[in-house]
Amino acid sequence: MYAITIPEPGGPEALVWAEVPDPVPGEGEVLVEVAASAVNRADLLQRQGFYNPPPGASPYPGLECSGRIIALGPGVSGWAVGDEVCALLSGGGYAEQVVVPAGQLLPVPDGVDLVTAAALPEVTSTVWSNVFMIAHLRPGETLLAHGGSSGIGTMAIQLAKAVGAKVAVTAGSKEKLAFCGELGADILINYREQDFVEEIERATDGSGADVILDNMGAKYLDRNVRALAVNGRLAIIGMQGGAKGELNIGALLKKRAAVTATSLRGRPAAEKASIVAAVREHVWPLIGGGHVRPVVDRTVPMHDAAAAHQVLEESSHIGKVLLTR
Repeated sequence: MYAITIPEPGGPEALVWAEVPDPVPGEGEVLVEVAASAVNRADLLQRQGFYNPPPGASPYPGLECSGRIIALGPGVSGWAVGDEVCALLSGGGYAEQVVVPAGQLLPVPDGVDLVTAAALPEVTSTVWSNVFMIAHLRPGETLLAHGGSSGIGTMAIQLAKAVGAKVAVTAGSKEKLAFCGELGADILINYREQDFVEEIERATDGSGADVILDNMGAKYLDRNVRALAVNGRLAIIGMQGGAKGELNIGALLKKRAAVTATSLRGRPAAEKASIVAAVREHVWPLIGGGHVRPVVDRTVPMHDAAAAHQVLEESSHIGKVLLTR
């Protein structure tokens, strides 16, 4: 088969479409013929040599895909050859075929085409596990989602609104904020022109955000704590603004707040399967009912993955960028 390889770390040009050995499903795994994959910022870090796959994972980038099952490994039940699926991966989505643990498979939701389904596994799993399973966002609370126009942000807006929460977002342009508003975001903050701490305080009458979903890390740590409500929960899922920051424990104690930090890729298979099962139970009916939808900015041929990486580096997109076969 062919896959996107990374012979040497570097810029987008480091991505090479090359012939590689065919994968073989093992115990509890299935082999999927890939229709599409999606580009995530973790893929950019892997390309640059900063985020290696976990032990035993495919060396090729790609943390989610959609496609059709073409073979079952020993011990797999509940799935059949020919099933149309999408999947959460530890790697390998930028390829013609990929091996997937059966517990990380999802059926293509009603009303979503096979290619577009590739935009769903990573964002739904990330948002549901962090905002709902860990931070326990409840109806009537306020969620602040940084990067509201990203794949994660657009899904967070919709899921939070679906459960009856109020949603604030940050984004860097009027166009991106307008799109977030169309998805249901209530509080629109241009981080280039406004201080999100002040804006959240103003919009919540001084209460603050009950849950903050943060992709920036160190750069926003102090301000995120200041923006939290009493008993607030800060969920950190990225380090786009650096890895090391100073945490004011006194401020955290005063607010009786919690800070969590998680990644999805390196979790044990059993934890990923639990998250995927929760997504299928809680999120898939919302998608099938038309209450939540994937947001896709554009599709790019998989062999030209370098062009897709360039789009993410420029941050010119809204939602997801897909790679298609």
